[in-house]
Amino acid sequence: VQLQASGGGLVQAGGSLRLSCAASGSIFSMTVTGWYRQAPGKQRELVARITSGGSTNYADSVKGRFTISRDNAKNTVYLQMNSLKPDGTAVYYCNRWPRDNDLWGQGTQVTVSS
Repeated sequence: VQLQASGGGLVQAGGSLRLSCAASGSIFSMTVTGWYRQAPGKQRELVARITSGGSTNYADSVKGRFTISRDNAKNTVYLQMNSLKPDGTAVYYCNRWPRDNDLWGQGTQVTVSS
């Protein structure tokens, strides 16, 4: 499986973005898929994760603002980000959860201006 994150960009605080994670192989093989982010000078952190059955879990910092979803038929996982804040500026990645270091792609840059 290879993963490609896309959909990032520059947005003003309070705005929204929708990220997509396309898998080259079946994501059924990934029981849990996660979105991670890494801000400049900080460690990569888990933002949200979703099981194959659709159960979700969020970091406290994004709870109520971000929504993770998946379309198994399209082998794609999404991250809808609303009410974005400047501290959401980071490179966003998708990966298996727990993370698999062989699956990191290039990620997609999200920049939130104040």
